[in-house]
Amino acid sequence: MLSARITAQAARSAAVARTPMAVRTYAAAASSASTKPPVALYGVDGTYASALYTAAAKSSALDNTAKALETMAGVFKKDTKLASVLGAPTLSADDKKSLVGELQKQISGADKGDIVKNFLATLAENNRLGVLADVCEKFAVLMSAHKGEVELTITSAAPLDNKVLRQLETAVGKSQYVGQGKKLKVVPKVNPDIRGGLIVEIGDRTIDLSVAAKMARMNKLLKDTL
Repeated sequence: MLSARITAQAARSAAVARTPMAVRTYAAAASSASTKPPVALYGVDGTYASALYTAAAKSSALDNTAKALETMAGVFKKDTKLASVLGAPTLSADDKKSLVGELQKQISGADKGDIVKNFLATLAENNRLGVLADVCEKFAVLMSAHKGEVELTITSAAPLDNKVLRQLETAVGKSQYVGQGKKLKVVPKVNPDIRGGLIVEIGDRTIDLSVAAKMARMNKLLKDTL
């Protein structure tokens, strides 16, 4: 796994300090297209995702950048230890340089104009590689908004089959929460902690039909009654 290779490289790294890398910029010349992120995102990950969106838009590389980050997100899903390795406070400058190189290999030719490569270098220089997984997720949100998609997140205790997902998509697609001309993007997630049922999120609305939520309400009712 990538995290294992990175850890091995870190262990072999010399303890001597290296000259810091020059600060890199990953923004390119502006094009005629709008470079402003379609929705406002908050937090460190949202700030970096928005900056990356602007840089990619300025160089007409949104689709390539989205593809690269989608591939990166897949790496995080396959290697559950990677995020903790990237966030380790003991990483040296050499470790971070190796990290950027290893991560770059994962996206191969999808990175037009080295937008993502330079972005990774910026994260490394700012000690923010640990937020990369969240940045990938937030960038996907920006791309959905850019394409006029409304994201429907369905969380279940176990994976749902495609038939159930299509039924939910059809039901929600006919509701008032999907504006005219908008496309629905279904994002299934699995969280065993909800124990059963579903948590449906669309826009800023959350419908919690999970067993865990029902149990919490029942426990509160008992506590307030007794």
